[in-house]
Amino acid sequence: MSYEPTLEERKVIYRARRGLKELDIYFDPYVKEQYLSASAEEKALFAELIEQEDPDLLDWFMMVSEPAKPELMALILKMKQRLHSV
Repeated sequence: MSYEPTLEERKVIYRARRGLKELDIYFDPYVKEQYLSASAEEKALFAELIEQEDPDLLDWFMMVSEPAKPELMALILKMKQRLHSV
């Protein structure tokens, strides 16, 4: 028996597709491996993260700058660590 994502979860998953390789390399594995099993708080944080503009996201993921909200940076670091530790 598999979990069927809610409408809101499906919307977030769809919006996570950026079409920008530099971001998709982090977003795709997170969505496939962690998003659906994440806590409600983390899901909300991820939804907030993907609402940001691509140039800002690139700067944050490349460590050029940081978001004003520390929780977003913590999620970014979690996504990066998961990808780079595999």
